[in-house]
Amino acid sequence: MAPASGHPETDMNDVIDELRELNQDRFNSMRLPTEDELVELEEEILISIPADLKEFLLEASDVVYGSLSPVTATEPHEQTHLPELTATAWSLGLPRELIPICEANDGYYFIEQDGSIGFWSAEEEVSEEQWDNLWDWISDVWLSS
Repeated sequence: MAPASGHPETDMNDVIDELRELNQDRFNSMRLPTEDELVELEEEILISIPADLKEFLLEASDVVYGSLSPVTATEPHEQTHLPELTATAWSLGLPRELIPICEANDGYYFIEQDGSIGFWSAEEEVSEEQWDNLWDWISDVWLSS
């Protein structure tokens, strides 16, 4: 998918709106984090969270949809909780400068500090397939899961 030109915020907002419409969590069982909670998470994982991931966590990390379960920020007992997911992925060999955003297919989708998205597995390491940003990944991968 070609990168969107013009207003990336519009695309991000469109994706967030679509996620809200498709949300299958009818009981609102998960809540969105505060900015302070994200600072605490950064301190816990010892790496800064890229801007797109922060935006996702603040705006749409409570969405439940499809077969994938992206990273969450407010449920410490969940395997999708950011510190839990990073600890597991890093212990399996995901490079520490990469932050996992979703476990899938015996590997992890990850975000780099520049906001680009890729896929890593212990067998293949980093795959060829990449996305320019989190919003493209959500549209191309998560929403079609």
